[in-house]
Amino acid sequence: MRKCELRLLGRIGYREAFELQQQLVAGRKEGSLPDQLLLLEHPHTITLGRNGHLENLLAGEEGLRRAGVAFHTTDRGGDITYHGPGQLVGYPIVDLREWKRDVGAYVRGIEQVLIDALADFGIRAGRIPKLTGVWVGERKIAAIGVHISRWVTSHGFALNVNTDLSYFHLIVPCGLTKPVASMAGLGVHANLEEVSTAVAEHFGRIFDCEILPGAGLSLACSENVL
Repeated sequence: MRKCELRLLGRIGYREAFELQQQLVAGRKEGSLPDQLLLLEHPHTITLGRNGHLENLLAGEEGLRRAGVAFHTTDRGGDITYHGPGQLVGYPIVDLREWKRDVGAYVRGIEQVLIDALADFGIRAGRIPKLTGVWVGERKIAAIGVHISRWVTSHGFALNVNTDLSYFHLIVPCGLTKPVASMAGLGVHANLEEVSTAVAEHFGRIFDCEILPGAGLSLACSENVL
């Protein structure tokens, strides 16, 4: 069975996490590392994907400063999204040549990991045809945006656990005018550690890999804003 190292990074800045992903992607491409699953939390951050539209950012530079929200453009797919405290962010670094050479199957696999993890907490989540992500009814509880280079993945998903959803008012999430949801808002008061455990377990099952503890990295949290 393939190996996948789980790295629980706590709260770190978006730039630090991006640089770490780049290092791990390079190691995965050269074969010096097994697959990786990074689970973490970001400070208040808005990111714009490579297919994003800046008009979906509803706050200006000064508004973001007042709200204490950082802004980053990035190379993942998708449009605009918010990351912040209480949200579980996952960055899988997976060589799809050793699983399935199918980007669509990979995204559906990530969705299934989150659907199954939410079911462990009594939340019935699912998909909406032609839309990426995980939904509870018409409300989006998890966003997905990935980048794939030479079949090695980076970026990933963001699951609202006990996120302050008011920060989503700063954007049009993923370019869609649909509401967002959180586990806490649905009455499930789980912490990030509990949800991380469930996500890692289902990730190993869906992607046919053995989850092993990876190195814990001590990275400074960046609070820089736009």
